[in-house]
Amino acid sequence: MYLAKCIHSHSQGEASYRFGPDADLAHDGMLTNNSEASGVVHIGDFSPPQSFPEYAQPHVGCLLCDSSGPASHGFTCCPSNSGSIPSGQTHPSGEERETWGKKIDFLLSVIGFAVDLANVWRFPYLCYKNGGGAFLVPYLFFMVIAGMPLFYMELALGQYNREGAAGVWKICPIFKGVGFTVILISLYVGFYYNVIIAWALFYLFSCFSGELPWIHCNNTWNSPNCSDLNSTLLNDTYKTTPALEYFERGMLHLHESSGIDDLGLPRWQLTSCLAVVIVVLYFSLWKGVKTSGKVVWITATMPYVVLTVLLLRGVTLPGAIDGIKAYLSVDFLRLCDAQVWIEAATQICFSLGVGFGVLIAFSSYNKFSNNCYRDAIITSSINSLTSFFSGFVIFSFLGYMSHKHNVALDKVATDGPGLVFIIYPEAIATLPGSSVWAVIFFIMLLTLGIDSAMGGMESVITGLIDEFKFLHKHRELFTVSCGVLIRSRLSVSLQGGIYVFTLLDHFAAGTSILFGVLIEAVGIAWFYGVDRFSDDIQEMIGQRPGLYWRLCWKFVSPCFLLFMVVVSFATFNPPKYGSYYFPTWATMLGWCLSISSMIMVPLYAIYKFCSLPGSFCDVSISYSSICKTIYQDELSQAT
Repeated sequence: MYLAKCIHSHSQGEASYRFGPDADLAHDGMLTNNSEASGVVHIGDFSPPQSFPEYAQPHVGCLLCDSSGPASHGFTCCPSNSGSIPSGQTHPSGEERETWGKKIDFLLSVIGFAVDLANVWRFPYLCYKNGGGAFLVPYLFFMVIAGMPLFYMELALGQYNREGAAGVWKICPIFKGVGFTVILISLYVGFYYNVIIAWALFYLFSCFSGELPWIHCNNTWNSPNCSDLNSTLLNDTYKTTPALEYFERGMLHLHESSGIDDLGLPRWQLTSCLAVVIVVLYFSLWKGVKTSGKVVWITATMPYVVLTVLLLRGVTLPGAIDGIKAYLSVDFLRLCDAQVWIEAATQICFSLGVGFGVLIAFSSYNKFSNNCYRDAIITSSINSLTSFFSGFVIFSFLGYMSHKHNVALDKVATDGPGLVFIIYPEAIATLPGSSVWAVIFFIMLLTLGIDSAMGGMESVITGLIDEFKFLHKHRELFTVSCGVLIRSRLSVSLQGGIYVFTLLDHFAAGTSILFGVLIEAVGIAWFYGVDRFSDDIQEMIGQRPGLYWRLCWKFVSPCFLLFMVVVSFATFNPPKYGSYYFPTWATMLGWCLSISSMIMVPLYAIYKFCSLPGSFCDVSISYSSICKTIYQDELSQAT
């Protein structure tokens, strides 16, 4: 009998087994031993049918064996006093898999990845824009019905299968293309996300000059339209602030580029900063989770220290309370606007970090018996609470800016890079000891960005070295290769690099990430099966997911994601930066980038169908039916 995994042993001599190596054949069966032994069953030899040669290698697990019949086909025998799969740390290939040094290393890594720059620059603005406290209603609603279930699903998927984003789909090989989709998305995001960290590093270096360079208009890069901070220039659309000109002209040199078709020359300062970021990421990842798990002790905790310090300073500023009141003001009438619900759903999709393969990669290094359910609740809750907490920090300073310039709050409230590289530095520049506060703020941005970038690169590295086994022995070299590949995207450090950045930000992880998570959810819920997935979780943590989680995985989350994919297409707006609208060819290029990751799903499915021997009808036969037939035939022969 060919059995892939021993699930448990009953006191009456029953043993429950899962068929199929790598869980490709997913059918549960029961064997009953009529003897009085403690559930020990002798399993005879069985050779997989030639039409399914990929089942020649067993999944990690065990067989119950008696003394007269050793396990065959590479299986190991379970201890006679235990019929359950060992909760060891063995890789599916039979190798020892690296695990986190401490449980807190894993938790900090997940929190550090999920809590990124968007928590600071996007959520507070959306909350203010969409009814203040009322925005929390749709946000928490989508968090409960979709965010947490998907977060939990990815953690459990990675921990059980102990593989990266592509390797976990041994449970349903035809869906392995979605693994390559999320790996590509993480790689694309790395092309431009690391540039934000390089900008923060550039600003950090600038803080050590005698005076912050974005205070006055007497610098070489300033234009005649520049007006000092003390003026009421926010009411004048023809004037610009020193902070805006420092970002666009002092750092980017955007005035030397006319658009995406004229990117200009590389900025050696930005190129050098990007190189430093890549080197830091390399030494954080080159030895795997043993090193990255120690780095996050700084990068994941530092933002909370800095946010607290900034909040304590911010609430003492004039106008800060008005800003916080505007942030929390409740306008329930806004809930009648469909756009509010759409933006809440979109924020949930992107803020938790599902669909990048990072959660799968991180959890694959957990011990088999780790309580991933508790981890999912803790980390997803901390992520949302951090977003909410950061709003107090941001709006205390925005309220101060509104009071200082005597303008309405919506004149200074914004989101995106403009908030952290223009508005916030401008506010800090007006404080006593501004250089110190600026250093503290940009250190926070660096730490927020680095651990999120570490997660993205780990997704790519783990996903590929688990899929291509020969890379396991060359992780350091492969990490260098990934760094060089990201470093080679010099177009984002050109004088017109902000246009490339905007294009990548618009297309690299928009519709494609929603599509990837949708296929992932459908593959787990409807092809691998929610019941089977729940059995896997019970095997790990000893507790089967409740009805609520199973309903969300089966119906609610897929419907939610399908809705979001449709909305993303229906509400698509061409990219633009400020008053610059991208040409049609650039938009088409962006869609090609997006499609290049999504197309991996059908391409791999076609490859899988074509590579298997037999006719299309043969390949289309249900795996579980095949398992059942094999099981019944062999059982009858054994008896």
